[in-house]
Amino acid sequence: MPARPTPRTARSETPSRPTKKSTEELRDALRKAGLRATLPRLAVLALLRETDGPVSHAEMAERLDIGGIDRVTVYRNLLDLARVGLARRTDLGDHVWRFEPAGEKSKKEHPHFLCSGCGDLACLSDLSLDLGRSRKAPRSLVARNVEILVKGLCDQCAKPEAGA
Repeated sequence: MPARPTPRTARSETPSRPTKKSTEELRDALRKAGLRATLPRLAVLALLRETDGPVSHAEMAERLDIGGIDRVTVYRNLLDLARVGLARRTDLGDHVWRFEPAGEKSKKEHPHFLCSGCGDLACLSDLSLDLGRSRKAPRSLVARNVEILVKGLCDQCAKPEAGA
């Protein structure tokens, strides 16, 4: 059985320096959520909002290591942000939590697409899924308290090889 590819998530090279206005917006969001606006938490939230899709704790820690924020601090802050609704946690079946922004200024709940060939991960924020109603459906499905992951081949992996 071939090894399953490790999902590659959204990339944002090095964190950009937030402006004074954006820093104040981040502080306000944290305070409204009941969290202290510490420098590491501001950095984690800022970077999370810069990413294009779900990002793992390891990827976040690697990017924030430049600023001297250790892995444990990054993980605790990601969990805090998820607990208060400023981030969402998603597991793509590989037992690695990935985080993406949630809340007022972020995309609503949406499905993700995982390429089973190369492992690329994409947000399907424009995709609308009708889950329908069924008497046998679990309550969480009816309440839309579910995560939807679509697996298949991305356009690049689905291309037929030239000359084949």
